[in-house]
Amino acid sequence: MERVRDLSLLPKAHLHLHFTGSMRPGTLLELADKYGVHLPDALTGGEPPKLRATDERGWFRFQRLYDIARSCLREPEDIRRLVRETAEEDVRDGSGWLEIQVDPTSYAPMLGGLIPALEIILDSVDEAVRDTGLGMRVVVAANRMKHPLDARTLARLAVRYSHRGVVGFGLSNDERRGLARDFDRAFAIARDGGLLAAPHGGELAGPASVRDCLDDLDASRIGHGVRAAEDPRLLRKLAERGVTCEVCPASNVALGVYEKPEDVPLRTLWDAGVPMALGADDPLLFGSRLAAQYEIARRHHGFSDEELAELARQSVRASAAPGHVRDALLGGIDEWLKD
Repeated sequence: MERVRDLSLLPKAHLHLHFTGSMRPGTLLELADKYGVHLPDALTGGEPPKLRATDERGWFRFQRLYDIARSCLREPEDIRRLVRETAEEDVRDGSGWLEIQVDPTSYAPMLGGLIPALEIILDSVDEAVRDTGLGMRVVVAANRMKHPLDARTLARLAVRYSHRGVVGFGLSNDERRGLARDFDRAFAIARDGGLLAAPHGGELAGPASVRDCLDDLDASRIGHGVRAAEDPRLLRKLAERGVTCEVCPASNVALGVYEKPEDVPLRTLWDAGVPMALGADDPLLFGSRLAAQYEIARRHHGFSDEELAELARQSVRASAAPGHVRDALLGGIDEWLKD
């Protein structure tokens, strides 16, 4: 009988993880108590909340829970704690490189403004790197529910802080709102400044949203991208360009994009040659972290250890990690397969 290797020991890169959504549930409870924030039952029950964001009401409920959790991050020490604990969780799951996504405007009111908020976040990342040994950088994400001029401001800020650990520029929130082309100038600023372009597309909205990210934003990675499976021509385009989809299986099911883990089209993307980087998205709300996404690929899609190792390699290749970190992770993946 073939031995089953421990997926938490498989070296990997984590490229799709949102800031507040990375928080430990116990930390949320403690911070809510600290600030007297009333948490709804959905955030205190010990189980992931029941969510279905495929309609307007469901997305509003998801966003409301996220906003309540974010309201508990009020002081620099809260930010430091979240980042440190997130790094600890990633290390436990075998991650050797994490690119955490954050919209600093969401934290600016509590932390003294946009620039202080980003600097506190980047300082916290530096501390977590020193404390845990995890390679960690930041993707600054604009909110597509806000005006494109806000996105340009964030893109300029992200470029300004690229020497401090910002490696990418994203676009998050409901893909069904706003056109990708409205944010083309912000992404041009980011790309010209040497940042990766990694907008969300192809989760709540269909394959057209992925195509728009490619054509209008010149994306090098797509946050989610799973709905591209519905369009064979788009799959070929992603594969030919080598654009990585940051696939988050547990999130897709929790938000009602697919009914069951086996419905997430991992095999369709794999067979089409589309690179993938599995991610946890928002563990606070979806209940599982990075290694669990690889377990879904193994258990529900029949990925062999050799295929899981290749998924891990794809995550590393799509990352902004420096060469020596990539080489170490890729070597570790080969060693994992030999054991």
